[in-house]
Amino acid sequence: MRRVTGLSARVDRVVVVGGGPGGYEAALVAAQLGASVTVVDRDGIGGSAVLTDCVPSKTLIATAELLHETDRAQELGLSLTSGEIKVDLAKINQRVKNLATAQSADIAAHLAREDIRIIRGHGRLDDSGNVIASLPDGSVEIIEADAILLATGAAPRTIPSAQPDGERILTWEQVYDLDELPERLIVVGSGVTGAEFASAYNALGIDVVLVSSRDR
Repeated sequence: MRRVTGLSARVDRVVVVGGGPGGYEAALVAAQLGASVTVVDRDGIGGSAVLTDCVPSKTLIATAELLHETDRAQELGLSLTSGEIKVDLAKINQRVKNLATAQSADIAAHLAREDIRIIRGHGRLDDSGNVIASLPDGSVEIIEADAILLATGAAPRTIPSAQPDGERILTWEQVYDLDELPERLIVVGSGVTGAEFASAYNALGIDVVLVSSRDR
């Protein structure tokens, strides 16, 4: 692999490992500059931001805010004649996932229009500086590159004493598989993602406890 030391260096083949915002945006720029670009992605173009984090959480929040505004209708002089609005969490989550999947497909189509090759698989580097893509069918593809960008993003942190089981203990990637409203939800972590989930589920009428190691 030739090391790129400046903007004037010629890079003909670029491989991006990871199809999240950092990866696919860099791939688009490289393609626009004339490089032959390959994106190796395991979980879906758009990454966590599109599939399990930013886009889904914002959609969930918008739904929860609409319910909250409906609850305040009587304060505004409006009355609901059809009775109480019920929350169908399975339907909400399916809509959230459908929107995320659709946006992922749109981004993938954009990459394809720019002649960027997308390989679905797990990428790693070998001793020669090539990218090894392990494909879903068990085969392996070796991809040579002049420049490699590692944009593998983030993953939920888990601890040995609270291993996620997808039912009672969930990561932010699994929470959209819930099909019934829990009576109580404990959110551990008060970063952006944790705060958004706490706010959204609270607005859906769930008793939420937010556990934070910080004061804000």
